[in-house]
Amino acid sequence: MTNRLVAMAEDAILQSGVDPARALANARAVHAAAKGMGAVEPAVVALRAMALASRELGDLEASERHLRQAIATGGAPADRLAQARLSLVTVRTQRGHPLQALRIAAMAWAYLSPLDRAKLDTQRAVALAHLGRYQEAVASCDRAVAVLAEAPGTIDDQRFLAGGLLNRGLVHAYQSRWAQATADIAACLRLSQSAGLAHLTRLAAANLPFLAVRQGDIPAAFAHYRACEDTLFGFPERLATMRADFAGALLAAQLPGEARAMLSLAVPELEAAGAQAALADARLLLAQVELLTGDARQALAVARRAQSELCAHGRESAAPLAAEVALRARLVLEPDSPGLPAELLACAHELAACSYAAGAAALRLAAAELALARGDTATATSQLALLDPHSAAAAEAAAREPRRLAPLLDAPTLAMRRLTRLASAQQAEHLADDDDLDEVPPLVRWHAAALLAGVNGDHAGAFGAVLRGLSDLGADAERFDDPSLRAHRVRAGLRLASYGLGLAISGGGPEAVFGWAERWRAVSGGRPSAPAIGAVTAALDGAALVEFLCHEGALLAVVITPSGCELRRVAGATYVAEAVIRLRYGLRRASFGDGAGDHQAPVAAEASSLERVLFGPIADLVECRPLVIVPAGPLHTLPWSALPLLRGRPLSVVPSAAAWLAALARRTAPPAHREPLVVGAAGPGLEHAEEEVRRVLAAHRRAERVPARTAEVAAALGRAEVLHLAAHGTFHSSSPLLSSIELEDGPLMAYDLLPLSMRPGLVVLSACDSGMARVPAEGAPLGLAGTFLSQGASCVVAGLIPVPDEEALALMTVFHDLLAAGGAPSAALAEAASKTGVLGFACFGAGEHPVVVRDAAVDARR
Repeated sequence: MTNRLVAMAEDAILQSGVDPARALANARAVHAAAKGMGAVEPAVVALRAMALASRELGDLEASERHLRQAIATGGAPADRLAQARLSLVTVRTQRGHPLQALRIAAMAWAYLSPLDRAKLDTQRAVALAHLGRYQEAVASCDRAVAVLAEAPGTIDDQRFLAGGLLNRGLVHAYQSRWAQATADIAACLRLSQSAGLAHLTRLAAANLPFLAVRQGDIPAAFAHYRACEDTLFGFPERLATMRADFAGALLAAQLPGEARAMLSLAVPELEAAGAQAALADARLLLAQVELLTGDARQALAVARRAQSELCAHGRESAAPLAAEVALRARLVLEPDSPGLPAELLACAHELAACSYAAGAAALRLAAAELALARGDTATATSQLALLDPHSAAAAEAAAREPRRLAPLLDAPTLAMRRLTRLASAQQAEHLADDDDLDEVPPLVRWHAAALLAGVNGDHAGAFGAVLRGLSDLGADAERFDDPSLRAHRVRAGLRLASYGLGLAISGGGPEAVFGWAERWRAVSGGRPSAPAIGAVTAALDGAALVEFLCHEGALLAVVITPSGCELRRVAGATYVAEAVIRLRYGLRRASFGDGAGDHQAPVAAEASSLERVLFGPIADLVECRPLVIVPAGPLHTLPWSALPLLRGRPLSVVPSAAAWLAALARRTAPPAHREPLVVGAAGPGLEHAEEEVRRVLAAHRRAERVPARTAEVAAALGRAEVLHLAAHGTFHSSSPLLSSIELEDGPLMAYDLLPLSMRPGLVVLSACDSGMARVPAEGAPLGLAGTFLSQGASCVVAGLIPVPDEEALALMTVFHDLLAAGGAPSAALAEAASKTGVLGFACFGAGEHPVVVRDAAVDARR
C-alpha cells in the first residue's frame, strides 16, 4: 500500500505542471491517506506535490509551507528530503531570498542522483541570476540541459529541460544576448507544447513581449502581451511577473508611460502573491518610472522602499540603483540641500563598485552640473575631468595658451562648418581607444567635454562637443523605425541639447537659434538635418512660420516671414501651461456644462488673455498671414482656433520646420481629371456618426464607405487619398501608443498603425482628443495624429478637446463641402470653424494644398 501511495504522489508531481488544480487535490488525498497510515515517504512526496501545484497556482506562501513541512518530517528518506529542498530553492528565490536558496541547494546536493542534480542546477540558476551572477547562472543551465537532454524523457524530465532552456534564455536576455535568448525560449516553447506542459508553454510565451520590445518590435510586443493576458488568466503571480518583466523592457526602450501602466497592475499582484524577489525588482522599476514621468516625490518614496527590500533580501549589489533614483528625485525636490553633491558622488562610487559603470558616469555628470550651478567650479572641473580626461588636458593647454576665438555665433553658416571640422578633427582625438573611458557612455563624455569647454570660455569647443554628442545620439536613434522608441531614446540628450541651445541664445542671432532648435528636433524626429532658412521661406509662399522654444522656464518664438527671421521672448512657460489648462477646461465646460450660468464669457476672456501673451510680442511680425506653427511644451495641447487672432486664419501645426517640408514634399497635386478617393467609416456609440459619414461621402464625387473594423480601415489607409473616421477617441497621456479610435471590433490603437503603409494626403479623425500628444522630446509628438503623420500621411485633422456629436457633425459637413470645392485642409478647417463656432479641431502637418483640384471648364461640362 505504501508503494502505491508513493506512486500516486509521484503522479501528482508530474501532473502539477499540466493540471495544477487537479494535482493539488490528488496530492492532498494521498497525504491524508499516508498520514492516516503513518507512512512517511508517501507523505513527504505528497507534500512536495502539493507545494509544486501551489506554486504553479501562484500561492508561494502555501508552497513554502508544504515544503518546510516535508523537510521537517522525521524518519523520511534522505533523497526525498533533498528533493523537497530542490523545490524549495525556487520558492525561496521567488520570495526574495536568493542567498538562502543557494544554501538550501548546497544542503540538498549530496543526497541527489545525477539526474536530480541537473534539475537542481536549473533552480540554482534562478537564484544566481537574481544575484546578478549571470555567468554562473548560464553555466548552471548548460550543465543541466546537457544531462536532461540525455535523460529517459519522463514528463518531469521534459519539464525541467524546458525550464532550464527558459531560465538560460532569460539570463541571456539580461545580458542583451538577444539571438541566444530567442533561440532558448523558442526551444522551450516547442518542447513544452509537444509535451503538453501547458503552464510552461504559457511561461515561455509570457517572455515574448519582453523579447519583442528589446528587439524594437513594439506592435508585436503588445500583440504578444494581449495573448499572454488571456493565457495566464487564473495564474496571478505568473501574470504579474510577466507584466513586470514587460515593464522592464518598456522602460529600457525608453517608454516610461507604457511601463507605468504595466507596473500599476503588477506591483499589487506581486504583493498579494508574496513574490518578494520580483516585487523588489518591480518596485525599483516603478521608482524609475515615477521619476521619468515627473512625480519626484512618489519616486523618492518608492525608491527608498525598494532599497530597503533589496537589502533585506541580501541583494545589496542592486541597492545602489534604488539609491540613485532617490538621489535624482531629491535633485528635483531639494536641489539646495547642502550635502547633496557629496551624496551623489558617493552613490556614483557605489554604482561603479557594483559594475554599474554607465549609471555611475551619468550620476557623476549630474553632480558636476549641480556643482556648476552652485558656482563650485573646482569640484565640477575635477569630476568632469574623470569623465573625459582628454578634454581636461585640452582645457589646461588652452588656459596656458589663450587664443582669440572667432565670432562663431554671429555667422551661422561658418559656425556649422567649424563645428563639423571640430567633430571630425580636433574633437576626434576624444574617441581614441582608452581603457579608462570604455565604460563612460559617449553622450555623457561629450556632455562633460562641452561643459569643460564652456567653463574655460572655449565656445567653439563647447559647440563642437554638443554637435558630436547629438550626432552620435541621432545615429543611435536612427536604428528605430518606431517614432516612440526613437523619441524616448533621444531623451537622454535633452540636457545636452538644452546646453547647446543656451549657448546659441546667449551668443547668437535668430538664425543660429533656429538652426540649433531644428537640429534637436531633427534628432528627435529621425530627420537627417535642420533645414536652411531660405528653403523654409520659399515654401511658406507668403505665410509665416512661428517656432516656439522652451528654455530655462521661458517660452521663446522664432518667426520666419518673407521679411526675415527674428527671435523674441514670449512669456513664462509655467504661466502659459496653466493658461492652456484653464482654456481647455473652459471649452469643455462650455460644450458639456449643465447650462447654469454663462460659460462662454470666461472662455472668451481666457482665450483673449492667452492670445495677448503668445502673440502680442510677435503680432507685428505675423500680421494677417496664414501660419505654420511649431509648438513647444504646453502648446502641444492648445486648441489654437480658440484664440481670437487665429479664428478664420489658415493654420497648420507641425512637429518641426523640417517635418513640415517633408510633408509638403510627400504631397502631390491631384490631377484635375481624376477625383480623389474619399473613404469614410462610422464607429459605434456615436449618435450622429452614421449621418456624418453619409454627408461626408455625399460631398465628394468619388467616395466609398467601409465597415468600421480594423482590417477594413487598415486596407483603406493603403488606397484612399482621404480617410474620414467618425468614432470615439481616447488619448492616454502616460501611454500615447495606447491612444485609440473605437471601432466595431475593438480599439484601433496608435501602435497598430506602426506597421501600416499609408497613402492618404489627408486623414480626418472626427474623434475627441485624437489630436492630443505627449512630447518626450521636441520634434516627436506622440499620439494618434503624430503616428499617422510619422507613418506617411501628409495632413491630419483631429480634435484637441471633446466635442459634442452634433457640433462635430456641423463642422465636418461644412469642412468637407469646402474641401470638395477645392479648399486646402487648413483653410477649409479655419473657415468651417469660423462658420460653425466649433473650435476644438486642428490641422496637423502640411495642410496648405488642396486635396481636390477644380477645373472650371471641366466642372461646367459636368
